[in-house]
Formats: sequence, structure tokens, C-alpha cells
Amino acid sequence: MLTLTDLAVEKVNELIKSEKAEGKALRVFVEAGGCSGFSYGFTFDDKSADDQVVTYDGFELVVDPNSLSYLDGAKVDYVDGLHGAGFKIENPNAKGSCGCGSSFNV
Repeated sequence: MLTLTDLAVEKVNELIKSEKAEGKALRVFVEAGGCSGFSYGFTFDDKSADDQVVTYDGFELVVDPNSLSYLDGAKVDYVDGLHGAGFKIENPNAKGSCGCGSSFNV
């Protein structure tokens, strides 16, 4: 399953409050597109019956079965540096990625 670092959990909880998304799950997904073939996506959403669910302090993380096949074993971190701030996915299933890190190929 996909995991989040402590810093990513903290940032998600901040976003839930600022976006008034209480009661929603954090959905992480993969979709076709991007310069390397697949792109990562994040949204606050309701969970579905076939989702894989991980409970964190303050929210649930959900991943649909198709996306999980690409994200299993991946880790989400939050980085804030000279090149900007945002969520970064370390994905052991990716064979390559683009320079910005938001798309990958398998």
C-alpha cells in the first residue's frame, strides 16, 4: 500500500482545514498523461467500496485498485525547498520520470 511521511500527514491535515474538506478522504490516483506516460493526482473525495484504505490521524487515505497497481509500496512526502513546495512521491514501480517529478513511466 501507499504510505505518507509524518510531514505529509501534517500538511494534509492543514489542507483539510483550509479547504473545509472535513469528512473527506485523501484520494491518491494515477491517470494517463504527462510527459512520461502517467501522472499522479491528489484530491479530497468520498471513499468507494473497492478502495484500499489507510487511516491516519485526522483523515483516511484511499487508493482505487487500478492506481494501487502503480502505487503499491510508494511513499508520499511533503517537500519545501528552493525548487518549490509540494507533495513528492517516491515510487519503486516507476522505471523513469520527468524532470518535474509529476509524471512517470513503468
